Amino acid sequence: MHTLNGVTPIVRRALPAGVVLAAALVFLIVGFAPTAAGSSASFAVTWGLPIARMIVDLAIATTIGSVVLALWVLTAKTAAYRRALLLAAGASFVATVFSILTLLFTFVKVSQLPLSASAAFGEGLAFFVTTIGIGQAWLAVILISATATVLLLGVTHQTAIFFVGLLSLSALVPLALQGHAAGSTDHGTAVSSLGLHLVFISIWVGGLVALVFVRSLCAPAEFAQFAKRYSTLALVAFIVVGATGLISAWLRLGSFENLATPYGTLVLAKTFALITLGILGFWQRQRALERVSRQARGAFTWLVIVELAILGAAMGLAQALSRTAPPVPHRLVGGLTPAQILTGEPLPPPLTFERYFTEWSIDPLWLLVCAFGIVFYIAGVARLRRRGDAWPWHRAVLWTLGLLLLFYITNGGVKVYGHYLFTAHMAAHMALGMMVPILLVAGAPVTLAMRAIHKRGDGSRGSREWILLAVHSRYGRVISHPIFATINFVGSLWIFYYTPIFRWAITDHIGHEWMVVHFLLAGYLFVQSLIGIDPGPSRLSYPLRLVQLFAAMTVHAFFGLSIMSGQGLLLADWFGAMGRTWGSAPLVDQQAGGAIAWSVGEIPNLIIAIVLSMQWSRDEGRIAKRLDRQAERDNDADLKSYNEMLGGLSEQDSRRAAQR
Repeated sequence: MHTLNGVTPIVRRALPAGVVLAAALVFLIVGFAPTAAGSSASFAVTWGLPIARMIVDLAIATTIGSVVLALWVLTAKTAAYRRALLLAAGASFVATVFSILTLLFTFVKVSQLPLSASAAFGEGLAFFVTTIGIGQAWLAVILISATATVLLLGVTHQTAIFFVGLLSLSALVPLALQGHAAGSTDHGTAVSSLGLHLVFISIWVGGLVALVFVRSLCAPAEFAQFAKRYSTLALVAFIVVGATGLISAWLRLGSFENLATPYGTLVLAKTFALITLGILGFWQRQRALERVSRQARGAFTWLVIVELAILGAAMGLAQALSRTAPPVPHRLVGGLTPAQILTGEPLPPPLTFERYFTEWSIDPLWLLVCAFGIVFYIAGVARLRRRGDAWPWHRAVLWTLGLLLLFYITNGGVKVYGHYLFTAHMAAHMALGMMVPILLVAGAPVTLAMRAIHKRGDGSRGSREWILLAVHSRYGRVISHPIFATINFVGSLWIFYYTPIFRWAITDHIGHEWMVVHFLLAGYLFVQSLIGIDPGPSRLSYPLRLVQLFAAMTVHAFFGLSIMSGQGLLLADWFGAMGRTWGSAPLVDQQAGGAIAWSVGEIPNLIIAIVLSMQWSRDEGRIAKRLDRQAERDNDADLKSYNEMLGGLSEQDSRRAAQR
């Protein structure tokens, strides 16, 4: 009886945990289970393919999450840090092995050939991995995972691990380009949504797994701090995963009426589950973190259980959604117009001024970047105000306006029509590379981060430490040097538009995202070198800054003139093949785009010149005041010394004249 009394509390505590984990496991298994066991492929492939794919997903997530935990949460060169990297290497190895199995099972399923070591099977597999898109994607995942495994075993320095982490993260790109996202009717939005979804769910899941693995190597107080830092990452990941999941689902719903369909019902169920479990998870996390800091061992166990329940439910419902026919088909069918063949989308309505503000195409990446940028900036200002420090209100306003303009450029009418009209594309490019950077630089984000983000003292690197490292690194000093920034700013225009890079950026979604990042960064560094407030390399003197600006303006004007006077159509098989029945002819539209680059594009340069002149004037005023105060302190000692020197020279000249 005494034994039973001792066992009963244990069972009572373990039963809820078992129920929660069992529910999460059921969601996971049902989600990844094969849809048809009666396939012509073997039983091993029928079940092996979804199981191998599930293991690959979990292994890549563990790799990425472990690296993120080591870089942002843990203290470098500790046992916990080394174990996190070892876990990342092991998970990457598992991803490599099961990616090979997934590739083989996928080939067997597609080709209907039995798994064998025959020459015919080998030739077919070689053709599959070198020619067919899904085969190339899995080959890329294998190579990336294998390379990351080797590097994770041999590299320990945090900065080097950062780049290894980027390599591991790139394994998600082929996965994001597979499946329904690749053939979606809104390809760019679908790929961005799926890519962000995979990245942040990997950080969420993998970080949790890594946190469990390093727990035994940490003191209770130290681990409580690590868990708190992970909590911040998990909260951001939860927001991104939920937002991108809803965006992806909406692309396939198309309207609120379709919520009554089976697909819509699953969307509602997933949304309700995520919201409910998110609230419960947040509440449980707060309780758990308080109890972990008091060395309560069961608190962290419940934290893990609730997280696994959320993740299991989300992954299971996501898989169920992917296997349910949506109301809006993934792919375009029937007779396609030239625009649909080229872009995957029908031509937008004829362009009017109003439609620049009524037509939208949401890019989840830049939607979230702008939203988080505004929220974190305002949070930093609020933190300064709470501790009694001032921050100029106009900087916050300019930063917010800059991100709102960036959001419009990457999601609004200029983006929609930029696929079809060179003028819209050039207007977006000029605003992206010149107007947005002026507003963002005026916001002084690095200075705010240095003042608002707490400095870490345990040897780990948080946001503040990584920002400082980026600003003061050798690479950062090179790309932000005024000469390099100017050459990069104006030279990129010529290289971009007169090389195949332009085609890549226009026709490929990843190329488009690269274009946005590159020209936004190039413009930011150029403006920062002229009128920036944030810390950086030594800037040129004000006269030389004016020379720097006028040189850039001159080259930029010649670029606009070259486009405006050109008689050959850039990307004729794209802009000239859209089948537009409205708007200017493609070549006329291109020449108008050159006029925009030449004329409208100089307006931001004029703004920079005005701001630079004002800064120069204020700087001269400060120098004059400093000299006046110095003269008051030493009774014009410098002026008297200068006059004495002139008097001595005058006496010498008089004596020489008398001797003659």
